[in-house]
Amino acid sequence: MTSVRPSGDTERVDAVVVGAGHNGLVAANVLADAGWRVLVLEAADTPGGSTRSAELAAPGWSTDLGSAFHPLGAASPVLRGLGLEEHGLRWSHAPQPLAHVLPDDRAAVISRDVEETAASLDAFAAGDGDAWRRLAEQWQELRDPLLGALLAPFPPVRGAARLLRDVGSPELLRLVRRLLLPALRFGVEEFRGEGARVLVSGNAMHADVPPTGSASTAFGWLLSMLAQDVGFPVPVGGSQALADALVARLEARGGRVDTARPVVDVLVARGAAVGVVDAAGGTVRADRAVLADVPAPVLYRDLVGSEHLPARLRADLDRFQWDHAVLKVDWALSGPVPWTAAGAHGAGTVHVGADTTGLVDLGGDLAAGRVPTAPYLILGQLTTADPTRSPAGTESLWGYTRVPHDALRGPAEVDAHVARMEAVLERHAPGFADLVVGRAVSGPDELQRQNPGLIRGALMAGTASPHQQLVFRPTPGLGRPDTVVDRLFLAGASAHPGGAVHGGPGAAAARAAHARGGRLGLAYAALIRAGHRAVHGRPGPGVVH
Repeated sequence: MTSVRPSGDTERVDAVVVGAGHNGLVAANVLADAGWRVLVLEAADTPGGSTRSAELAAPGWSTDLGSAFHPLGAASPVLRGLGLEEHGLRWSHAPQPLAHVLPDDRAAVISRDVEETAASLDAFAAGDGDAWRRLAEQWQELRDPLLGALLAPFPPVRGAARLLRDVGSPELLRLVRRLLLPALRFGVEEFRGEGARVLVSGNAMHADVPPTGSASTAFGWLLSMLAQDVGFPVPVGGSQALADALVARLEARGGRVDTARPVVDVLVARGAAVGVVDAAGGTVRADRAVLADVPAPVLYRDLVGSEHLPARLRADLDRFQWDHAVLKVDWALSGPVPWTAAGAHGAGTVHVGADTTGLVDLGGDLAAGRVPTAPYLILGQLTTADPTRSPAGTESLWGYTRVPHDALRGPAEVDAHVARMEAVLERHAPGFADLVVGRAVSGPDELQRQNPGLIRGALMAGTASPHQQLVFRPTPGLGRPDTVVDRLFLAGASAHPGGAVHGGPGAAAARAAHARGGRLGLAYAALIRAGHRAVHGRPGPGVVH
């Protein structure tokens, strides 16, 4: 961070947004809707962050660079409220949202038809279909108020009040208990067979929360119910279509996105963010707010500067925990994956490589910093979900597995783990190797080169475990997008409500910025500053509040 300095290249807007990931674009749209002049600056050549697409494995086979399937995106009141279909976004569904292939090649399948899901689970244990139907019925009653509370700014007063009204206090207590359970325990309480249990635990690991971890049910149950309800849809043409729709909507409202323009500095005067400096030395003055769709440690340490932060915040940042790293592989296949498990053929998303016991072992390996010898794969059969992704009769296969940070040292170790991943596929889909006509490997370092926000290959901008959620995200504090610098707002997945493509952090940051810039802005700022001082202490000498 530097002082404001004169520049012949100075531009002036109401708000500048750092980063054109989907959260940054959501924030820009919300402010443009309020009549603000908004400029978004993106370091990469293409907007979208983790919602981008390209032909990596072979020409004609399109894949997604980051996120691919968007159950929360389809259900999110934030994204639905933007009307992106009017700007070109279309959703596509595989015949089935999700299949989990077990080591014995049986598959538990979630269908958008609850009767089909129930039949799949009854094949593992009679009665589990009825248990799933009950959960699906409860989900329909809870969905709108629960998603409203989960994706709203913290504290979610309105959403929580609606939940209490709709559910009642005794059942709300039971719901909270359920969400706090380890997914492994939830599976034991609700089901008799491995099929339903592994679906919930596998979806918890999909969110990088081990099934033995507290509150892993919140993620496993949520993703399972979303799969049942709205499916695991993909944007037609690739996740880039979601970013393109957000950009088109913003431009229709007078906003602008500049790509290949990285920001290197946040400008602060009299304790408030007043603009940014780009890598070429150009200055953008922001009359009302600066919003940052970047991970919290990057914002505070690189763009603001640790020397300007309160001592408690610096110490908290030292304890910030990233989610595990990802090794991603994209395959161009000459035909569909030849699964032995019949239920996997029509599934857009396939989990393979572990049963519930294997998922527990996997969590232990990751916690201990060991590279799993038997990787658990999260796969996307993109052409199955969207036929536009590759030539007719072929498949674009997207997949990743999690590894400890810095565990894969060099290309040889990356290649060895890719071989383990492909061995899992060959075991469950004999003949897989013969179908590969192209392959693109993106290790943790390559993922960060593709998207500077994926620090060390972490997809979620910080662990989703409960010690770094709500008022603990990104560090112990107010659970809000406001920062220790007035008029500077954290708009990315490091902020509540966290990772995945739903737009919650971006919308929350925009609403906080709008509140700060409104009629009661000075009172709002004083209240927020008092809260930050109570939690973090006084800022360093470089920032005057």
